Amino acid sequence: MCGRFALTADRRVVEEFLAMLFEEDAPARYNIAPTQPILVVISSDKQSPGSNMPERRAMLARWGFIPGWVKDPRDFPLLINARAETAAEKASFRAAMRHRRVLIPASGFYEWHRPSKESGEKAQAYWIRPRRQEVVAFAGLMETWSSADGSEVDTAAILTTSANAAMAPIHDRMPVVIRQEDFSRWLDCKTQEPRDVVKFMRPIEDDFFEAIPVSDLVNKVANMGPDVQAPAGPALEKPAPSKRKPSSDDSQLTLF
Repeated sequence: MCGRFALTADRRVVEEFLAMLFEEDAPARYNIAPTQPILVVISSDKQSPGSNMPERRAMLARWGFIPGWVKDPRDFPLLINARAETAAEKASFRAAMRHRRVLIPASGFYEWHRPSKESGEKAQAYWIRPRRQEVVAFAGLMETWSSADGSEVDTAAILTTSANAAMAPIHDRMPVVIRQEDFSRWLDCKTQEPRDVVKFMRPIEDDFFEAIPVSDLVNKVANMGPDVQAPAGPALEKPAPSKRKPSSDDSQLTLF
């Protein structure tokens, strides 16, 4: 799953990574939680200058997916994640998987290792960040939900997949990471059907992320400063290269 993440990279780094320009400045965010607005990147109808590729556009969406057919969000669970293995078939995500795939830029994410109750140990939070770059793009889905009075809210979820060997000791799920060279195909919902992009929804290589133990400050939404990422122990040991092929192939909270 992915229940908290951060986007703290410099704006210019994010713009270069996503090959787009942001219209407004965005402050560093160290503890992004469900129901908060998150930055999503979509493919627009315009073409990039000097290119035949569609232009990319950034917008804000509420983190917590609401399918268009939901009548009252208060009676529906808040879907912050969508399982990559089943998103194309699930009623909640099927339309978005076909028509509204997005990228969600992040500097990393948080995950909790929860020991068994018998062990008597407390849950340990980890700050999980890429080893060799400042920003990544999670695979996401978006839906614009319309109420009976005509008001609309853009909502989004992060796609997750099975954990790779490095993340498995912490949790059995992790966000789907889309590589730069695959951005255009992932965002192209006109010519690329779900079956055409399923190969992108696999666990990233074992040594892509590093996991750093942090304190329980991240547990509280009110803690929004860089201290939530302060190390509280040594990083997990870098895994040996895996010979296995990645498999191809959530947590839900309450809205309002």
